[in-house]
Amino acid sequence: MKYTVVLVFLALIYSSISFSQDEDLNLDNALVIAQQDEQSDRYSLEVAILQLLNSYGIKTKASLNVLKQGGSPDVLLTDSLQNKLSSEGIDTYMLISVRGYDKRFRPAENIKSFEEEIKAGHLFPLYRESATSVTFTITFYRNGKPVHYELIKTGTVGSKDAVIKKLMKKMERSLRKDWIKG
Repeated sequence: MKYTVVLVFLALIYSSISFSQDEDLNLDNALVIAQQDEQSDRYSLEVAILQLLNSYGIKTKASLNVLKQGGSPDVLLTDSLQNKLSSEGIDTYMLISVRGYDKRFRPAENIKSFEEEIKAGHLFPLYRESATSVTFTITFYRNGKPVHYELIKTGTVGSKDAVIKKLMKKMERSLRKDWIKG
């Protein structure tokens, strides 16, 4: 009897934790922000994600269309820009960055605020010659707070185009499973 009560209690805790994160996403719009130092990597990644999200009817905008060329992403933190995006129907910010290469990464236990994440430096390029896999961090924010976080690991990669192609394939699975309404 004790074990049954404990199992039911643990199941309720687990379901409430996982439910609270995924329930809030219901993605219908997004400002896509690829956190890459190299402009061509940012462009390639943002365009690929925009095409994927648009094919599912999700309203999107690329950060490259919001930021001036070479401009600081800190501009995304200003109230005036956030109000402008909100008036255009964008209230969700999707940050994607390379977490690392060739090893198993565990999900972060403490997800940073939107401001902290925008100000953090991301030094990993989209593709590295010696890497056999690339792990991406994808975090969605609303009102400066994280509403969904996940890691996506691509398999064997041989070029920047292969990384993006594999990422889009895995991202589409997450999109259908966790990001949009049933």
